[in-house]
Amino acid sequence: MNKEQVEGKWSQLMGKVQAKWGKLTHDDVTVIAGRREQLHGKLHELYGITKEEAEKELAEMEKSSP
Repeated sequence: MNKEQVEGKWSQLMGKVQAKWGKLTHDDVTVIAGRREQLHGKLHELYGITKEEAEKELAEMEKSSP
């Protein structure tokens, strides 16, 4: 899924993102709005995971989304 597709499907992915990473608030996911770099940064800040780890987990989520 490319950048535009993620941003376009963000409303569908928001729930999955919040369920997976519970420390993200509704405000966090609203501000991120599908922008991967912002999501990576926030996940690093809250969980200490690398960009690569975050990208891998996000890609897995995207594969499971219709």
